[in-house]
Amino acid sequence: MSKLSRRTQSSSPQLQEEVRPFDGLERIQPHAAGVDIGAHEIMVCVPGPAGTQIVRAFGTYTADLEALAAWLQEHHIETAAMESTGVYWIPLFELLEQRGFHYCLINAASCKRFPGRKSDVLDCQWLQTLHSYELLADSFRPDADLISLRTLLRHRAQLVQHRSPHILHMQKALLQMNLQLPQVLSDVTGETGLRIIRAIVAGECDPHKLAALRNSRCHKDEREIALAFTSTWRAEHLFVLEQSLALFDFYSQQIALCDAEIERTYSVIRPTWDHPALELPVIARKPHSHSKNQPQGVQVRKHLYRITGVDLLAVPGISASIAQTIVAEVGSDLARFPSARHFCSWLGLAPHNDISGGKVLRSRTLNNHNRAGQAFIQAAAALTRSNTAFGSFYRRLKSRVGPSQALVATAHKLARVVQDVKGQGPLYSHHRPGGGCSLPRPRDRLSQAQSR
Repeated sequence: MSKLSRRTQSSSPQLQEEVRPFDGLERIQPHAAGVDIGAHEIMVCVPGPAGTQIVRAFGTYTADLEALAAWLQEHHIETAAMESTGVYWIPLFELLEQRGFHYCLINAASCKRFPGRKSDVLDCQWLQTLHSYELLADSFRPDADLISLRTLLRHRAQLVQHRSPHILHMQKALLQMNLQLPQVLSDVTGETGLRIIRAIVAGECDPHKLAALRNSRCHKDEREIALAFTSTWRAEHLFVLEQSLALFDFYSQQIALCDAEIERTYSVIRPTWDHPALELPVIARKPHSHSKNQPQGVQVRKHLYRITGVDLLAVPGISASIAQTIVAEVGSDLARFPSARHFCSWLGLAPHNDISGGKVLRSRTLNNHNRAGQAFIQAAAALTRSNTAFGSFYRRLKSRVGPSQALVATAHKLARVVQDVKGQGPLYSHHRPGGGCSLPRPRDRLSQAQSR
């Protein structure tokens, strides 16, 4: 008999034994449930007697969600795991959070099974099994008080995106009539540009009267502006211009209403620190650096300092809109991130290394849609030509690795500074005799970050 046949005969009895995949592991959470959420049906799995599992289907109406929560309480469930797919999980998640259940919101890619074994029943059973052994990584979710603010800020960003195509439509209509407004004005939606466009829509065609509407700060004189408005007026292009202006005004009005709601939401958010509020000093900004997309009528800097105890706008490159995006997406307390490395990895600003045999095969930054990480990249892009430590770091790294990697590295350094500063309490902690405030902590942290 050959060695191969003897080996097969000796191992055949072992292959016939029943082996459980989780034998030897300790069940850490015996009162755990798994929830598979769909658009029309929710499958829930809870532990049963003698190591079995009980699966039940529920609808998606509010009464069904109430019955689901009551059924979990009957089976003494303390924690539930669900996938964060789409927006179907949000109503059930908020209901279970109100009922006092501990939630585990996971990424669907982290719990995939073998191909060919996919069903709603198997999914909820697999989630319950993994969650009972604590084999699922919980996704980050900011504080409950900031969820409403995050929703409004995301909605406002969508309104700004929906308004921008109508600006292009107005420019196209003007150019088709050979009205060279973009050549004489740097911004067609500025004070002078909108005043001229509204006059054209109202029926004014005299170039000199249109040029007289210019602001005194315009670089071009009235004669040159009048030459730009010598055109052939076409009825179809005027109609497109009128409708595009109406849509632009509509979205601008909705953005203003959204800013008012954001201001009201800021006022009801409770602060997370107990230190007395300090007077914020004036930060020197570039002249005429105001952006129309900045929140209007919202004291963002004051509210963020009251909520977090840190003046994020003192960090170079971070504007009011970027600061509120970071706070709404990350939260006011970064204690859930063990270190700055974990924080930057969650932002998507840290390199992902493929290592095999102790050798780095490939290193790159993974593609993700983290809004807070994109906000740090925008802040880093504003510092590429600045006379700051971040600008010098970007230009020094750009010559070695290229502009894209240097931008991500600069955003990574900004994120580390923000994480360190927020972990140290209020940013402005020492007053100067003249009433201003010094920045000892950010400078120290910045010098430490540069040396890393």
